[in-house]
Amino acid sequence: MSELIDLSIVVPAYNEAQRISPTLERLHAFLSQQPLRYEIVVVDDGTKDDTCEVVLAHQATIANLRLVRQVPNRGKGAAVRLGMLEARGQIRVMCDADGSMPPDQLPRLLAPIIAGTAEISIGSRYAEGAKTDVKQPFYRVLWSRLANRVIQRSLVPGVRDTQCGFKAFTAEAARDLFALGRIDGWAFDLEILALARRRAYTIAEVGVEWSDDGRSRVNPVRDMVNVVREALTIRKNLRSSVYNLSLPTAPTPALRAAA
Repeated sequence: MSELIDLSIVVPAYNEAQRISPTLERLHAFLSQQPLRYEIVVVDDGTKDDTCEVVLAHQATIANLRLVRQVPNRGKGAAVRLGMLEARGQIRVMCDADGSMPPDQLPRLLAPIIAGTAEISIGSRYAEGAKTDVKQPFYRVLWSRLANRVIQRSLVPGVRDTQCGFKAFTAEAARDLFALGRIDGWAFDLEILALARRRAYTIAEVGVEWSDDGRSRVNPVRDMVNVVREALTIRKNLRSSVYNLSLPTAPTPALRAAA
């Protein structure tokens, strides 16, 4: 019988040798002070630098750290999907390798799931309570606003921030939704949340404090084009038989009853 895990933190990583160490150390320092049994699952997305070696070195001091390798590089969506399906936690959280979400925001994110009022909780940079310590560059604000106001309205209306890389799922919701997922790139968030709406999962949006990493790899033109293309693919897939939405969901009974 495998060890019971309360919480899995899934960290997708592509060429993150320079940024992932502080993220892992901060996560471990915070989680080791909590009563939850946890694991940190880094999914290496076919990187070309020393990301894997850095993670393996940290296993000497972080016993709960696992490395999952995805070869060749397929994209953030594919990495998160693999991590969510490989994770063992009763709650599974996706967290960016740049550490833009401080670990002390985890209790806020997990609160709706622990309270039984939601099966999915997503961090938001626009919901009440959201704060940042750094003003984002104009192009990133524009990119984010366009993604949120133009693209996702037809897929997940009512959700203000689909692209924040800080989301939590019950194990049942994670297994159900990520097994259905097809999008490998930036718009995988849109796909998972759109599927969650159609599968009648309860979604909570939680304002979080976050910091901006000036080394972000977001390209406002290229990535917006990719997100638009992937969003159109999601709409097409939802209208066709690509997703087997007739399959029953597998929610936690207590959560379903509470919702």
